Amino acid sequence: MSAFLLIVNIAVLLGLIFLLFYMQKKHVSFSKRVFAALGLGIVLGFALQFIYGPENEVLLESIGWYSIVGSGYVKLLQMIVMPLVFISILSAFTKLKLSGNIGKISILILGILVGTTAISAAIGIGTSLGFNLEAVQIEQGEAETARGEALDATYTEIQDQTFPQKVLELLPGNPFLDFTGARPTSTIAVVIFAAILGLAFLGVKRKEPQHAELFAKIVDAFYAVIMRVVTLILRLTPYGVLAIMTKTVASSDLDSILKLGKFVIASYVALLVMFIIHLLLLTLAGLNPVTYVRKVIPVLTFAFTSRTSAGTLPLNLSTQTKKLGVPEGIANFAGSFGLTIGQNGCAGIYPAMLAVMIAPTVGIDPLSPSFIFTLIAVVAISSFGVAGVGGGATFAAILVLSTMNMPIALAGLLISVEPLIDMGRTALNVSGSMTAGVLTGKATNELDTDVYNGDSSQVELEA
Repeated sequence: MSAFLLIVNIAVLLGLIFLLFYMQKKHVSFSKRVFAALGLGIVLGFALQFIYGPENEVLLESIGWYSIVGSGYVKLLQMIVMPLVFISILSAFTKLKLSGNIGKISILILGILVGTTAISAAIGIGTSLGFNLEAVQIEQGEAETARGEALDATYTEIQDQTFPQKVLELLPGNPFLDFTGARPTSTIAVVIFAAILGLAFLGVKRKEPQHAELFAKIVDAFYAVIMRVVTLILRLTPYGVLAIMTKTVASSDLDSILKLGKFVIASYVALLVMFIIHLLLLTLAGLNPVTYVRKVIPVLTFAFTSRTSAGTLPLNLSTQTKKLGVPEGIANFAGSFGLTIGQNGCAGIYPAMLAVMIAPTVGIDPLSPSFIFTLIAVVAISSFGVAGVGGGATFAAILVLSTMNMPIALAGLLISVEPLIDMGRTALNVSGSMTAGVLTGKATNELDTDVYNGDSSQVELEA
């Protein structure tokens, strides 16, 4: 019987995949197909959980098969991240798109990423205080205790690493190792390696133009092939979103979500407020925020469902350059730096909210101005330091709580709703990197406003 039900569940997913494929053949826009996939995934996920329950063996086996589509798609995206980052930045040099502005562009992007993370911290603090969130309100069961012990163990591994050591971790000591993504800072290291090669190319171009011309042609050829691979993978986005969303909803612990609903709601209120800040910054720069929302929704939808900023990078860069008018060089710097530096959701809102929740348990008044200003400063600085220890919400929380002399283990209290909150955090991280790219392009007068203001429906993935 279980084998029959498993076959039925797989057949249902295949039927929905065929429906999305039919929509593509009918030339339904990419954005609409992504939204359709999201909705179908939510409906199917709830249906499976209602029929089987989250721990049912048939459901777990079905999810395993669904992962071939969902997780397989994410792996394909991750496969192309390093080649895409490397060749795109190198191509920006060979096409003379970064020759005189690389220092200014880098400073602007980093300033926007870290600055918006400081704002995110302030929003996280305000939200926690407004919702009166405290760590003592959460029951600490076996899962929470185990998570706390794991965080303590992680902190033990990184506590002796100084800030200079974290900076050194960014440098590509072995670029071939970094191309494998073996280190937490591999992406930034590849960016630096590509920039060094680009600067060397400019030097060769002045002294030996014939060699530089040959090199530029080789880079252009590789760029064309890599971008074609990106296009082929991105066309699978609706199918990946369908499978990932189905798995997420079907395996969610609804009881824990209901018990901790106050913390989930507070988190999403903070994330939404920060997203509105992104839109306000674009408005102040003279850009239409509605246009931005309309064009980035497919990217944020995938980031939300997949919970991976790295996996979202190809779609992020494609949207910045083709729909928002951001130059390739700026888009690649913003997208790559945004993976590990200045993450508004994971390194800004999340650790700030945790610190405010935990403060009363150690006798600290979270309303104290000195505590609030210190916390914002620590979050902003740590958001840069996260790149040296691996990135992500867990490391950001460890860095902030340890600096503020708070118990790190208490950061594991929200483990049961962590996946749900992390979905929104990832989407905000990606929006932060795209906002940095657009604002930097605008500040350097390199943003193509005709593309930004153009009809996004005209910019679809090529067949």
